[in-house]
Amino acid sequence: MGTVSVTVSRPAALALSPVLVRQARRVRQQTPRLPEASGERRGIEFTANATSLLRLLVVGESTAAGVGVTELRDALPRQLAVILADRHQCNVAWSMSARTGATASFTARELAPVAPMGQDIALIMVGVNDALKFTPRGAWRAHIDQLIDELAKHMRPGGQVVLAGLPDLGRFGTFPQPLRALLGWHARALNRDLKTIAKRHAGVIYIAMPPVSWPELFAADRFHPSAAAYRVLAAHFADALATMKPGNGG
Repeated sequence: MGTVSVTVSRPAALALSPVLVRQARRVRQQTPRLPEASGERRGIEFTANATSLLRLLVVGESTAAGVGVTELRDALPRQLAVILADRHQCNVAWSMSARTGATASFTARELAPVAPMGQDIALIMVGVNDALKFTPRGAWRAHIDQLIDELAKHMRPGGQVVLAGLPDLGRFGTFPQPLRALLGWHARALNRDLKTIAKRHAGVIYIAMPPVSWPELFAADRFHPSAAAYRVLAAHFADALATMKPGNGG
């Protein structure tokens, strides 16, 4: 995710009613802009007597960067590493390459190329900003393919690239109607594309985003996850990655 900045392009603006354009502008002005979480953007979660190492990379938008919590220890990359270390009884070296407001295009062009090499799992978290910007689906699919191709260079043999699904923006109370319905429709379309793309690429899987609706699972901006929500997401992704095998040390 990113700051709540709904961008309606000129062609879209011509097609949309003035009401929707005004709603998008009002949401952008009224929603608090939360900073990225602070702290080291990589670390290792150790497990007693572990002889293997799993390398985890998280790339993408502000949800990958921990917006919604103060410290990165409470954000998704580290929380997921903690759970994977416990379940696999291995050490987990985690890292992140993320930026608030990142689109799939920006992530493929700027964030993925500078990510660490030799990864076992690369979790891609993009799409919300593309939904907010109404990125055309053709461009979206091309950017996701580009991102997967770039991350493939950073993976160990047998590594897994994970496409995280988009949340259902149609259920976010941050957005008034009818803007909410339009964003929800576009986000669901982008999400369907992710499922299709994952089936076309070897070593790529899609994991749907769990529904997050309880008030305590949102940060102060009512848009980004809270620390509790990041723990829920970490457990959800760890469950889906239960069959991953750690490497041998190093």
